[in-house]
Amino acid sequence: MEAVARLRNYPTSPRKMRLLADLIRGIDVENALNTLKFSTKHPSVPLEKLLLSAVANWRVKNEGVDIASANLYVKTIFVDGGRVLKRMRPAPQGRAYRVRKRSNHITIIVDSRTPVTENA
Repeated sequence: MEAVARLRNYPTSPRKMRLLADLIRGIDVENALNTLKFSTKHPSVPLEKLLLSAVANWRVKNEGVDIASANLYVKTIFVDGGRVLKRMRPAPQGRAYRVRKRSNHITIIVDSRTPVTENA
């Protein structure tokens, strides 16, 4: 059974966040957490927290199942564009340049590779 976690309106451009999302797509949760922990990119911290939240959501859905034996992996991760704050920056000769402060929405789906059987 899969579990979902979402992060909305995180103030980083979607392009930068997709670089990290591509690193952890389809790999085991333990490897993904290690990859994010030692990444030098600044959005790796909230992405690591989001992955831990998805694992916690999976744990709530599957009570009584050992996480180590479930063999969790990142089934799906995608980054969508969020709201854009439009600002103006002064430019030479009385002009103004547009500054677009982008944000993004991230969705992570975590699932187990082995079929889950509850200990009842």
